[in-house]
Amino acid sequence: MSLEYIYGYDGVVGAFVARLIPHCQRGFGFNIKTTGVVDGGDLVAGIVYHEWNPDAGTIQISAAALPGEPWLSRETLRRMFEYPFLECKCQMVVQLIPADDERQQYMMARFGYSLIPMPRMLGRNRDGVVATLTFEDWLENKFNRRFGSLRPGQVREAAE
Repeated sequence: MSLEYIYGYDGVVGAFVARLIPHCQRGFGFNIKTTGVVDGGDLVAGIVYHEWNPDAGTIQISAAALPGEPWLSRETLRRMFEYPFLECKCQMVVQLIPADDERQQYMMARFGYSLIPMPRMLGRNRDGVVATLTFEDWLENKFNRRFGSLRPGQVREAAE
């Protein structure tokens, strides 16, 4: 596996991710940023940043991959969270997941997310879970500490 990352293809990557997430079939709008994950020249996964609120310091993340693709590497995770926390200086990221996706909830809880059940969030008969990860929880999670991606001074700069 030799993953590469592409930027600047927001329309293509955004449409790719929207097709893979049932509750995002309508897309993410135009004011998005994306990271595409490419393996062997093929787009296999994507990360979409949307609903950025600079005043509140929040941004939503939606990510998806083709079934069976090993895309969620340490490098992918590093890139996924450095953009909102270090470049956008967000104090929290938000993700919306189906309440019946227990595997994803488990993974996000291990990563330090707080999970908030939201009845009917995805429709009259479909509950959702709002998953939030604060800057401080991201700094302290065991995956981030292993990356060593923060240089001295970045924590202070990002928190300001």
